[in-house]
Amino acid sequence: MAKSIVVTGGTKGIGRAIVQKFAKEGFDVFTCARNGSDLQQLKAEFELDFPNQNIYVMTADLSIKENVNEFAQMVKGLVIPDVIINNTGIFLPGAIHSEPDGNFELMMQTNLFSAYYLTRAFISALVERKSGHIFSIGSIAGLTAYANGGSYAISKWAMLGFTKCLRQELKDFNIKVTSVLPGATFTASWEGADIPVERFMKVEDIAESVWSAYNLSPYSVVEEIVIRPQLGDL
Repeated sequence: MAKSIVVTGGTKGIGRAIVQKFAKEGFDVFTCARNGSDLQQLKAEFELDFPNQNIYVMTADLSIKENVNEFAQMVKGLVIPDVIINNTGIFLPGAIHSEPDGNFELMMQTNLFSAYYLTRAFISALVERKSGHIFSIGSIAGLTAYANGGSYAISKWAMLGFTKCLRQELKDFNIKVTSVLPGATFTASWEGADIPVERFMKVEDIAESVWSAYNLSPYSVVEEIVIRPQLGDL
């Protein structure tokens, strides 16, 4: 039976790169996104590239708890995954004192609560099986405050704390937990920015880092992956 991976927000950017990397290594994939047409395009391309594997998709807005639970139940109806990638996220720039009302709630619900609820949906089964690897896709913004970070940075600091707590709670059950903290990566969030593409990291580099961390022996875990552009943060 093929191993399986859950990747939230798997149609674009880092999530899509992780889907492709793990698919190349023989994994079946479960993913979700808000845009149904993007999901169907991903599914069609996946089935052409990996005809011997399975991809399961669901249109879901993971800022909504009920959608998180529906997606988790769809996955659990078929498998308990070997790898979970909490990748869903949204970035709305702004300062805490002046950002639009509602930014904080939306980014916390999308960037943090989605990971919290999805992870809780699988933990009991992972503990019973005594295996699994959970990755949280955070950000350098969860380590270093920067101008115009606002509520996005708050959500990513919280994501790092959430992941550290998970690591402590699950280590005795042979479940690995890793925080991934990328700097500026060339994704849709940067579209339209007047910055040379060479200043960004490639999404494929993030996916390769996740794959490498996953492949350590059972005796070791990478707790945090901090990866930045060679020329420094933007």
